[in-house]
Amino acid sequence: MKLLALEAVQNQTYYLSRYQQIEDYGGDLYVLNGLGDPDFWRPGRYRVVGSKHIDAIIAAAREWHAAERFDGLLTFSESGVVTVAAVAAALGLPGIGVDAARTSRNKLLMRRAHAQAGVARPRFRLVADLAEALEAGEDFGYPVILKPTLGAASNFVFRIDGPRDMRQRFSQAQEGIDGMSWFTMEPDGVDLGPHGLLVESFLEGPEILMEAVEWDGEVYLGSVVDRVTVEGDTFDDDVHHAPTSLTPGQLEPVRQLVAAATRAQGIRRSVLHAEVRFHNGSPHMLEIAVRPGGGGLDYFARISSGYCPIRATMDIARGRRPAIGHYRPTGVHTAGTCLISGPGTVEEISVPRQVAESDRVFFLKITAKPGDVILRPPHGNNILGFLCTTGTSFEDAMRAAHDLASQLVVRVSEPGPLPERGDGQARAALSPEPARYRPVTTKG
Repeated sequence: MKLLALEAVQNQTYYLSRYQQIEDYGGDLYVLNGLGDPDFWRPGRYRVVGSKHIDAIIAAAREWHAAERFDGLLTFSESGVVTVAAVAAALGLPGIGVDAARTSRNKLLMRRAHAQAGVARPRFRLVADLAEALEAGEDFGYPVILKPTLGAASNFVFRIDGPRDMRQRFSQAQEGIDGMSWFTMEPDGVDLGPHGLLVESFLEGPEILMEAVEWDGEVYLGSVVDRVTVEGDTFDDDVHHAPTSLTPGQLEPVRQLVAAATRAQGIRRSVLHAEVRFHNGSPHMLEIAVRPGGGGLDYFARISSGYCPIRATMDIARGRRPAIGHYRPTGVHTAGTCLISGPGTVEEISVPRQVAESDRVFFLKITAKPGDVILRPPHGNNILGFLCTTGTSFEDAMRAAHDLASQLVVRVSEPGPLPERGDGQARAALSPEPARYRPVTTKG
């Protein structure tokens, strides 16, 4: 099975571990990056186009496909879904189509699709300037959410509690989104939909994350994870727990909601990463991405419910139905946390042997390295990595995660003025914001 992984711009080394999983599962993986490091993947199976323009990427993929006859294309990057859809259409390989990919990538287009289909969701409005943002806040009632249409990983996503917050955060977000990596990693020469800021009504309640599959009109929830973070005015996907605390009776309306939103987005035969909030006791759609979730959620799925999003991605890429049924938890408790520091430059980060070799750890990934600049809200959402553990209960697994995380050796220098980048990134002084946590509860 020959599979080609694509990114218009390589996201550092973030997906190397997943590429290795594909080979461990029997795939022959080739990698094509529009812009990327010269020795990123295996010799003979890696090419760099030298441009992130979609026409150049399609031409390079077509030439390579003529020689290798790939069975399918894939990406694990939110910034890669439109690229993969465009290349798949050009090469006649399985894919969801550019329209569905664009609707699933752009939060405004997604919201419009959900609204037209009557899917439960927050109220929303695209705002061009501060005056329109303030008007939306008054109309919806504070608190509201301010977010980019082409964002990811909660970058420049803010909870706004009143006009004063809006005046501060709107300028920060407006200055930052043009230089946001998730936007700059998109391909040139393709319509991504409106690039700007949304104001949304705030959904109060617990949040769940799902790894799922749509196949010929049926949606299967492979994994269901509770997000258990207490939020402030910024957002981090930092603490998760599985199995979910939802009952089967609560899960069926969630599945139906995901199915309705998937149809609205025009998605057919795809892996899904879906996020839902219970607002006033009923599920409301936050978003559906057409790629597996990150941050170890594939490990959560395999351990807590026996579903493998990576294998499903491999099968769907070549047009085959993956091995998936409806959600069945294994009974193993899992917990995971992002490794978050204050802002500054990483001077040292190391993992003691007792942490790396702990039998409680099922996923440990350090994404930062010495010399990296850590930006924290409002200027970015950089983290150090992820640590996920097992336990006999949520409390046991979470305690293990925190105990092991506290043993990591991390030194981050005091933040100074941001470097001149010329990319719209905000340059005000930074201040650390500690994470806070709560157990998840649901209604209904």
